[in-house]
Amino acid sequence: MRDFLDLQKRLFVLVILFLCALLLYSYNLRTKPDTNLFERSILVLTEPLSQGVTATTRSAITLWQDYLSLVGVKQENDSLRQELKHLERIQIHNNELAAENARLKGLLQFRESVEEQAIPAQVISADAMNWFRTITINKGTASGISENMPVMAASGVVGRTIKCAANSSRVLLITDASSAVSALIQNSRTRTVARGTGSGISCEYAARLDETGVGDHLVTSGTGGVFPKGVPIGIITMVQTPEYGLFQTIKAKPAVDFSRLEEVLVIVKHQQ
Repeated sequence: MRDFLDLQKRLFVLVILFLCALLLYSYNLRTKPDTNLFERSILVLTEPLSQGVTATTRSAITLWQDYLSLVGVKQENDSLRQELKHLERIQIHNNELAAENARLKGLLQFRESVEEQAIPAQVISADAMNWFRTITINKGTASGISENMPVMAASGVVGRTIKCAANSSRVLLITDASSAVSALIQNSRTRTVARGTGSGISCEYAARLDETGVGDHLVTSGTGGVFPKGVPIGIITMVQTPEYGLFQTIKAKPAVDFSRLEEVLVIVKHQQ
């Protein structure tokens, strides 16, 4: 223990002497133009320490500058990320507007081809339970819509209104099992009834001897008092002609893609 204290005292004395030598050297530098042997010795002894202090100081300054640069780069990256997200939102919005514009353009062209008054509406919901094939639109009696009015899209027949409130209406789709539309197979002019099967359309009462092929178009016949004539209903996908009997078995795919339906037209004139 005593040896340790003696060592500490010696180190303390050496430090004091070293500091005194530095102070004396600094004083002589300011008062004497020439460097004597003592001063040169001090220079030799303190040069490694000075170099170490200088190198350490430079390293600290460099590290601090690098840290500040990294902080600046991070802030710039965060700002660029936020700007990129903002531009992506704008791009998504612009794409949505372009898609909506294309749909509305097609619907407007279809509206111009319809002689009767037509009210545009948006689809706001679909039957989630799939018990019935229906949709709800955002127009109702306040816009002049009532029950049993035909509803169409640019690509063809959608269905007819069955329940109407002031600002909304329920539409029964042509794919619903309770829906039936008087129709014609366009090429053969075969009269049939387009009935919903849930996911598609079945053509009932099509005469067995009439020539019907896959790819033929199914359109409204204009009879029945609801739908105007010549509006697309679907495309024939399957034809079975029995050897005996009166009618063919015909299936059709709807002309309207109900899973992507967003805008429709309600034809006002054809109401009962």
